[in-house]
Amino acid sequence: MNPYILAILLFGLGLGTTITFASSHWLLAWMGLEMNTLAIIPLMAQHHHPRAVEATTKYFLTQATAAATLLFASVTNAWLTGQWEIQQITHPLPSTMITLALALKIGLAPLHAWLPEVLQGLDLTTGLILSTWQKLAPFALILQLQPSSSMLLIILGLTSTLIGGWGGLNQTQLRKILAYSSIAHLGWMILVLQFSPSITLLTLLTYFIMTFSTFLVFKLNESTNINTLATSWAKAPALTALMPLILLSLGGLPPLTGFMPKWLILQELTKQGLAPTATLAALSALLSLYFYLRLSYAMTLTISPNNLTGSTPWRLPSTQLTYPLATSTAMTICLLPLTPAISALLTS
Repeated sequence: MNPYILAILLFGLGLGTTITFASSHWLLAWMGLEMNTLAIIPLMAQHHHPRAVEATTKYFLTQATAAATLLFASVTNAWLTGQWEIQQITHPLPSTMITLALALKIGLAPLHAWLPEVLQGLDLTTGLILSTWQKLAPFALILQLQPSSSMLLIILGLTSTLIGGWGGLNQTQLRKILAYSSIAHLGWMILVLQFSPSITLLTLLTYFIMTFSTFLVFKLNESTNINTLATSWAKAPALTALMPLILLSLGGLPPLTGFMPKWLILQELTKQGLAPTATLAALSALLSLYFYLRLSYAMTLTISPNNLTGSTPWRLPSTQLTYPLATSTAMTICLLPLTPAISALLTS
């Protein structure tokens, strides 16, 4: 892609998100979301491949549906209450519709079916943007919607954690596994959203760091399915040794960074008298942990099959920058000891 066009599209992505962040009026927020969608579509379709075009079409239709629902709900709210302010959603009907529209935008279960299919059709770089940056603008709106229907958020959160764990069990494609991982993490964020928005933001940030590391490792190894992971030891042995730690951090095992948000969320849910919800969420994390362990096993404990499909790739020097990967990997593995300091910052 032409670097000037790429720069314009990335600027459009940034501008769309910034407009949504800065807006207090529903029309402006909707405009920001639309700019976001329109800016990423050429990035998704840049490889003229049927899978990429199919993924782009699915993404466009889903986002257009969510945006139309959002616009309809905000107009309904203005009609019922005379208010266009984002924080003035008082009527339960537009509030529920907007929550569901934003859930469809970010891919919360049960409105998640598009996310694995779309991510599977993209290259890893665009997939990384879709899994991280594209979640920011809708999340900013969900945070401002409070207090919306508390039961709805808990149901969305629990369904997402369960489906995110369940859906990834049978997958062999790494991008689909990462899509289900994304759904499960979003479920955790939505569960605690109404009780502690600061913990939600912390979870979002740690999820971004961990996903960034995972995508960059797969990009460095040029891996798109589990079979090709087994050949990665020949390319980057040190990184292959660190990769299980990144994956287990995504799964939320102590003493890694990913344990921190889960720990704080379970603590907060228990404080709010939602022990059964916390128990279900913790059990659903075991499902996710299984497929992260499966990836770790494939990567470090198996010898690659010597048939044509799993043949060892050429060990060409990579052109990818490794400083971002080194930084994010260190953060993915080592931030747990800072939990008391972060907790103090969150409560202050």
